Amino acid sequence: MINKLEMFIAVAREGHFGRAAESLGLTQPTLSTGIKQLEDTLGVQLIFRGSRFGGLTPEGQRALVWARQIVADTRTFRQEMRTARHGLSGIVRLAVIPTALTWAAKLSADFSRVHPNIRFTILSRTSSEILSMLENLEVEAGLSYLDNEPLGRVTTQAIYRERYTIVAHRDSALALQSEIAWADLEGENLCLLTPDMQNRRIINEFFMEAGIAPQAQVESNSTVVLAAHVMAGDWITVLPENLAQFLSAGKPELVIRQISGAGPGHVVGLVAPHREPHTPVLKALLARAAALAD
Repeated sequence: MINKLEMFIAVAREGHFGRAAESLGLTQPTLSTGIKQLEDTLGVQLIFRGSRFGGLTPEGQRALVWARQIVADTRTFRQEMRTARHGLSGIVRLAVIPTALTWAAKLSADFSRVHPNIRFTILSRTSSEILSMLENLEVEAGLSYLDNEPLGRVTTQAIYRERYTIVAHRDSALALQSEIAWADLEGENLCLLTPDMQNRRIINEFFMEAGIAPQAQVESNSTVVLAAHVMAGDWITVLPENLAQFLSAGKPELVIRQISGAGPGHVVGLVAPHREPHTPVLKALLARAAALAD
């Protein structure tokens, strides 16, 4: 039954039988047979389908809530038993907003020192993708903003507060200033994160408050691309201080300057499903995140 519920969750997540089968390492006929057997067991149709996926039936929508809960509880139960016998072990899948990747490394390295049998898979994702992945049981936890856009029903643990800086080439006129105001970025060649990133939306709010509407000549979902553009010439980017320091390390061409009037910055931390009890690994991860809090 559990494996068939996982098939159902995958189909609902992907909206496509082929992609769902691929995500589970199954053939499409095996997946389709499993879904049909689940429907026969429950006595209801879960999915509208003809030649392709047509969405969930009303019964399927209700069943999806139960399927996620049952699969999550089963995973917790298995991990509880494994932990009782072998201690904390396994893989933690962590989805992280791009601007928090250096903190993800701090958290995973700190956690691994205490629990060496835990392995991490760290994925760079947008804040909205992180919430979706948590809901669909694709990751155990995420690192994202906690106090800006709605999170829904989740468990959180604050870790740090962002402080915003500009990264400029040392030959830039802005590099000669000891401190930068948001208004100083008017007319500059900017390279920024793409609008689907919450960090970009936060920065746009600061621009609006400063009464300016600068345009980004380059947009990317990779902070490495942004730093590379600054190194290449007359470009400016805006990044959280910790990430800016990491990307600028060993690169004398890059200069970091604080942005005045940037406010206290938004809180970033661990986001986990609001589910009790948490798995032993997730409980331990929340505890280490609290110990790491800046």
